[in-house]
Amino acid sequence: MDKDRIAGSAKEIKGSVKETVGAATGDAKLQAGGRVDKAEGKIQNAVGRVKDAIRHALRM
Repeated sequence: MDKDRIAGSAKEIKGSVKETVGAATGDAKLQAGGRVDKAEGKIQNAVGRVKDAIRHALRM
């Protein structure tokens, strides 16, 4: 498993927490920041999946 997948998943979780806390407290800036973190995490996770697929293909 690529380190980007792990870091991306962690960033997605962090973003979800920030978004939820922002929604609960009415803090639009925190909520928006959480959405940004989630999107960045999804992208980073996707990059990690591509790297894993390339490594797997090269081993065959």
